[in-house]
Amino acid sequence: MSLSDLLLGERQTLIQERLARHGRVIAAELADELGVSEDTIRRDLREMAAAGLCRRVYGGALQLGPSTSFSERIGIDVDRKEALARAAALLVDPGSTLFLDAGSTNLAIARVLPIDKNLTVATNAPAIAAALLERPGIDIIQIGGPIDRKTGAATGAKSLRDAEVLRPDLYILGICGLHPDAGVTAFSFEEAEFKRCVAIQSRAVLAAVTNDKLSMAAPYSVMPLSRLSRAVLEADADEQEIADYAAAGVRITHAESPVPSSIGRPKAATAP
Repeated sequence: MSLSDLLLGERQTLIQERLARHGRVIAAELADELGVSEDTIRRDLREMAAAGLCRRVYGGALQLGPSTSFSERIGIDVDRKEALARAAALLVDPGSTLFLDAGSTNLAIARVLPIDKNLTVATNAPAIAAALLERPGIDIIQIGGPIDRKTGAATGAKSLRDAEVLRPDLYILGICGLHPDAGVTAFSFEEAEFKRCVAIQSRAVLAAVTNDKLSMAAPYSVMPLSRLSRAVLEADADEQEIADYAAAGVRITHAESPVPSSIGRPKAATAP
């Protein structure tokens, strides 16, 4: 039997073996070796990631290991996060009160928020508050409480009490996983509870999502897809995944392809 004749389970077992041996797999190389399309391999990796068997990244997947800290995540896929940030910033209305959740992509958003729109931004992430201090013209509200080094955020009882008095126009939610069935998910109970609290109190909820978090279901539920107003996705996000989220009523905005920061700011293309 040739490698192209492998059944789904056999193919995914082979992928797991490669991950265990090398720590990573590249979709294009697997597709060529196994004699199947890259779409088939990407579908395998989506299913394996949803089952907690690997972590999807651009172009392939990584073996699951200890969660990276917030400070480590800041340096990963910088250009892609900056492209998402530019697209998300274009969706902020003048005079808005925002809640900018913790996360490395949201930190990128904080750095490009317009300074001439009379914005008020609340955040539970000290790094984001510090970045906003460099943006004159934006009023800042810092949510307090103990800081989790892994998430870079305050999500405990004190932060919940602080957040309860806010009624944001827009909540820019930090995504751990976005799944067509599981909806928006998080990796810790307290984090999920905090995100859910802010989402309920917000007029609209937006998330800027890197490809590796699509079709990923973390252990704790935040809210269904129907509660997510809009998702900003990468330029090369999987078409089937885009269709799944659009079918659930999520409005989709695509970021432009990542470019070096010295080459201007691309405009976002918004689906009708």
